[in-house]
Amino acid sequence: MTAAPDTEEIVAFLEAPDTYGLSSGEDVKRIETHASHVFLAGDRAYKMKKPVRFTFLDFSTLEKRKAACEHEVELNRRTAPEIYLGVTEVRCADGGLTLGGGDGEPVEYLVEMKRFGGEGLLATLADKGGLKLPVIEELAADVAAFHRKAEVKPGFGGAESFLKIVEGSAEDMKPSLGAVLDAETARGVTAKSRELIETHGALMDRRRDEGQVRHCHGDLHLGNVTVVDGRPVIFDCVEFNDHIARIDVFYDLAFLLMDLAFRAETDERLAGFANRALNVYLDHVSREDLAFDGLALLPLFMATRAVVRAKVTAVQAKDGAAKKKAGAYLGFAAQVLKTPAPRLVAVGGLSGTGKSTLAKEIAARMGGTAGALHLRTDIVRKRLFGAGPLDRLPDEAYAPGAGEKVYAEMIRLATQALDAGTSVVADAVFAREEERRAMEMVASRCGVSIDGLWLDAPASVLEARVAEREKRGDDPSDAGVEVLRKQLSYDLGEMTWEKVDASGTPAEALERAMAMLEPRQK
Repeated sequence: MTAAPDTEEIVAFLEAPDTYGLSSGEDVKRIETHASHVFLAGDRAYKMKKPVRFTFLDFSTLEKRKAACEHEVELNRRTAPEIYLGVTEVRCADGGLTLGGGDGEPVEYLVEMKRFGGEGLLATLADKGGLKLPVIEELAADVAAFHRKAEVKPGFGGAESFLKIVEGSAEDMKPSLGAVLDAETARGVTAKSRELIETHGALMDRRRDEGQVRHCHGDLHLGNVTVVDGRPVIFDCVEFNDHIARIDVFYDLAFLLMDLAFRAETDERLAGFANRALNVYLDHVSREDLAFDGLALLPLFMATRAVVRAKVTAVQAKDGAAKKKAGAYLGFAAQVLKTPAPRLVAVGGLSGTGKSTLAKEIAARMGGTAGALHLRTDIVRKRLFGAGPLDRLPDEAYAPGAGEKVYAEMIRLATQALDAGTSVVADAVFAREEERRAMEMVASRCGVSIDGLWLDAPASVLEARVAEREKRGDDPSDAGVEVLRKQLSYDLGEMTWEKVDASGTPAEALERAMAMLEPRQK
């Protein structure tokens, strides 16, 4: 009986072009990590688990490697079915090794994937200045949809579990303190993280008990998202240890937010991307799952993700640039934990004044590392009626009394976010004096400052803009020209909010608005 081949023989077999039916002139590229070999051959990629065992994974037997391959395909098909094609075998018979079906006993198992180029990775696009905001917005909506369907795991997560993550990172950083990472900064980040876990422990446990701990991706940064056929595709989730991926959905999202915000520190082209990712994600969360009190955890979650990057980068650092980046991640974690006092900005105006465009930009410029929550009545109304942001609502959604329910829901959500320490930009028509007073009362109850902005422009300008928006059909607002004409007849009552000329370009309106807000932001 032929002896089973060892790992080196299998690797050599998988490095040979003729294994895949390729010509001798075609290369097979092998990428090695601590736990696997990946072979890039033609239009396919094959991932082979190494026969290793660590504290966080066990691939020590063929049966365990087969199960791990099957688990990896199963989990990643949730977000990337077009990439993860299945599990294939390396078989051994008298004639030698073969890939796929055929005679002989399986001696190794591989994850078979569709090959894609590194140029489509969002991390690569970001590094080269080619990452565009619409891609991030589409990705954020996809992450929300993924979390909505992810399996609830109430036996995981919570304060005790998260404290172990923080303590584990503190221990892992010790060998790098002084040489790579600043010891005082590391101690400060760990101490503040412990403090926040103690403060928000009941909230973390409640979110777990309410179903917000699910089987997530676990490693959701820009390096694990690629563009396929023009749209972002999430791949390479944590498959080797389910405990790492069974986490609060906000902790999963926090890796993406941290990655975007950290990059924006040194690349102004990415300014505001983290804020848009957060707000688009929240816009696509169902009313049943939406809980803005959880926003209180985002600074802790983002900082923890940054610390993970800091410790890993520090251990792998070979040169001064890598050491500097590790230190930058740790410094960023400390910065994220210094959250400013929340504030409320209310942006009102008739349809076509560009209030949502302005509110979106203001939200990205205030309220800490990830910016402010952008609350838009158009989205609030859609969520109340169980519709998506771009779905058109039936007439009953605008029947008498519906508007009052929408404003009441906005007030509830704004209060919840402000109480969680998150700044809010409330975006609505606010044509009635009592609606404006209601927002001022929210600020008073929450003990925060409020800035009211009223956007104004000539009727002819508004009508042209609304008509163009109707034609495009790419905006959550259902208000058309007829609705605008009705609004133009409204009695606004006493207007105490700052008036902003919105007759020009969005950039001009933003400059005027920020000139009013920035002196009070300092």
